[in-house]
Amino acid sequence: MVQHGNYPNVQNKHSRVSSISLNVKFFSGDIVIIAESGFTYFCQYSTVTRLQYLLTIQSMRKLICSAFCLLFISCFLASQDNLLTVAENTNFESTSTFGDVVSFVNELTKFSPYIRLETLATSAEGREIPLLIVGNPLPESPDDLINDDRIVVYIQANIHAGEVEGKEAVQMLARDLLKNPNQEIFKNVIILLCPILNADGNEKFSKENRTNQVGPVNGVGVRYNGQFLDLNRDAMKLETPEITGVVTEIFNIWDPAITVDCHTTNGSFHEEPVSFTWMMNPNGDRNLINFMRDNMMPAVHLHLKENYKTENLFYGEFINQLNIEEGWISYASEPRYLVNYIGVRNRFGILNENYVYADFKTRVTGCYFLLRSILDYASGNKELIRKLLDEADSRMLRRYDDNNSVDSFAIQYEGKPTPEMVTIKAIEADTIPGVRGYWRYKQSDRHRTVSVPYIADYFATKSIGIPYAYLITVPDKEILANLKNHGIVVEKLSEKQTLQVEKFIINELKAEKRLNQGHYTNTVKGEFVKEVKDFPAGTYLIKTNQKLGNLAAYLLEPQSDDGLLLWNFFDRYLVPQWGEGYYPYPVYRLVGKAEIQILPLK
Repeated sequence: MVQHGNYPNVQNKHSRVSSISLNVKFFSGDIVIIAESGFTYFCQYSTVTRLQYLLTIQSMRKLICSAFCLLFISCFLASQDNLLTVAENTNFESTSTFGDVVSFVNELTKFSPYIRLETLATSAEGREIPLLIVGNPLPESPDDLINDDRIVVYIQANIHAGEVEGKEAVQMLARDLLKNPNQEIFKNVIILLCPILNADGNEKFSKENRTNQVGPVNGVGVRYNGQFLDLNRDAMKLETPEITGVVTEIFNIWDPAITVDCHTTNGSFHEEPVSFTWMMNPNGDRNLINFMRDNMMPAVHLHLKENYKTENLFYGEFINQLNIEEGWISYASEPRYLVNYIGVRNRFGILNENYVYADFKTRVTGCYFLLRSILDYASGNKELIRKLLDEADSRMLRRYDDNNSVDSFAIQYEGKPTPEMVTIKAIEADTIPGVRGYWRYKQSDRHRTVSVPYIADYFATKSIGIPYAYLITVPDKEILANLKNHGIVVEKLSEKQTLQVEKFIINELKAEKRLNQGHYTNTVKGEFVKEVKDFPAGTYLIKTNQKLGNLAAYLLEPQSDDGLLLWNFFDRYLVPQWGEGYYPYPVYRLVGKAEIQILPLK
């Protein structure tokens, strides 16, 4: 195995090859080669027996240099082949602990100059979440991307720590990519990998978690993180260190063109072991959504099936498991779900759901081949992907250039069938007598292939025009920190200004009776009225003609189904201590383009 380190008490043999100084040591049947820089290569003697006689003081310089190179390459490849995940080492019976993952990725960094290990975030329980940067050449920092023609793809797993297939597949993917650093993918893509996002949940192993799935036999972790919060409900409120880290350290800095989020589904019954879908919230760029629906995802589907021999389908569930012809639906469209959040940021997001009723090995390898298929597509279509994203950004930056409010924000929306139906190798369901709720169904032995409508296109049923800017009249640190963490540009009025704005008057405000992720989320009813208002210097201003203008609207519109009002960020400013009624919502809409004296927010 190739290792780094110092080896005392060994016999030294020294040779200088051109300008390279090599210190060759023989110790206990092993060979250690130390370069002049002090960098050490260590290899089992048995793998290089024929080279031992070449590495002598009398050897020719070129021969020594060639032998050294062959030795290093031989050791590197042998070490890579011997490095297995916990799943592979147990014949796909077990899954890895957090310590197993950390050990695996640490070993990878010893073997290759094309990988770097960083920390994405520190969990609530103090675990450092590993982030792998893989590329050839390897960028030293995101600043290097300015003059880099490659696109960035980010893949994360284990956001729900009971859903472990992605965790194993991502480790395998990192190792296998490094085996061939000259492959075509590295010419076009920089790859970021987080194999274990929910480290705290992962360590709560139990065989009683997710008992309906087939393996792993050593059990799995839990859905929630160390704060008892679901990471895949936190993309808007950013209350967990893990998702805050993803947004601040990945999305804001590396700006990946494509993000893949790996899960496991226990929904409707079918034969395909792998499913996936795309971002679908209607407040993202419609051109990007349509491109994924009509081009990218169908291409990945065919590539995965034909080149990697893996049956797959677009993710969803039967609308009615007892009448499967009614259709197939992907229903979670709010941006609290990370993939939809990515879409609102005008980037490509892919949700991977591996089928819980397949065996563990099939689930892991299916996920692995899906990730390879996505990377293959990204590499082969780099220029098109970059062009589409640049055009989406340009549309955002040109908003209000002609003083026309042409964009709208969907306050309410519903799913419609996609243009193409989906074909599913379905397994019909039976009901279990006496059982209520979600678990009342069981698989039958009746298999039937059906083509049905796919409800995955979401369109507005009620919308409002997106304003030129929002003005926040309360200097709330939590609200400002949330906007800053999202990467939204916030400015301040440099002087007092009188502006015509829209003010939201609240007629009804209700909190849900049941807690949702630690919140009694709000529903609000009201109306906008026009008003000429004085805004003092220092008032916070958020323009919508910025790259994240749609996200800003989602967070600040009072009637948004996933905004800061819904998540209780504004509660203290809405209801007077005594008396009835409500204060105006402290975010005003500047509808028309105006000349505003501003200062950047430090």
